[in-house]
Amino acid sequence: MQRILVVDDEEDLCEILRFNLEAEGFAVDTAHSAEEALGMHATHFDLILLDVMMDRMSGFEMAEELRKRGDNTPIIFLTALDGHDDQLRGFDSGADDYIAKPFSFDTVLARVRAVLRRSATPVLPKTTVDSNLTRREHLILELFQKHPGRYFTREEILAAVWPDDTLVGERSVDVHIARLRKKLGAEGQRIVNKTGFGYGLV
Repeated sequence: MQRILVVDDEEDLCEILRFNLEAEGFAVDTAHSAEEALGMHATHFDLILLDVMMDRMSGFEMAEELRKRGDNTPIIFLTALDGHDDQLRGFDSGADDYIAKPFSFDTVLARVRAVLRRSATPVLPKTTVDSNLTRREHLILELFQKHPGRYFTREEILAAVWPDDTLVGERSVDVHIARLRKKLGAEGQRIVNKTGFGYGLV
């Protein structure tokens, strides 16, 4: 049974989501603050539904903290912040999806299932990787494989793959990814560019 953690300071909303998700066959825990949720996270969850605007630590900050810890549990933000910049901040902090309040449960359920399917998608098998990959290409592929379904901006890829080279520009990312796609053959089509967000493995 897949386990979901719902984090929202609106207790009634937590209980509504718990009731409906459990009716769909999920195991659900709730937390009413980011601090409480971080304290619970020694227990494994398959997905986190996370509010943004909470006292003290925001949902954005919680997501960033989880990613710093190396925790790649999929996150869906449920929030009243529906501006374009808010959504970009959400994805930059490590979100896998972003749903604006008010929402229908049908929408939440569809997104939950989609993210869970995506997170369960196997990464590229090592046998498909061309032995002629350069070190940088290997590093880019490894970054994507560790976070399937997540999109990285060119700046994030530069920081991960060229951390000490300030002379490398964003064009280098495009060139390396184009070469990587070509070397991976048909599997290279799974490395995609999402306008406004960046590159990722789907």
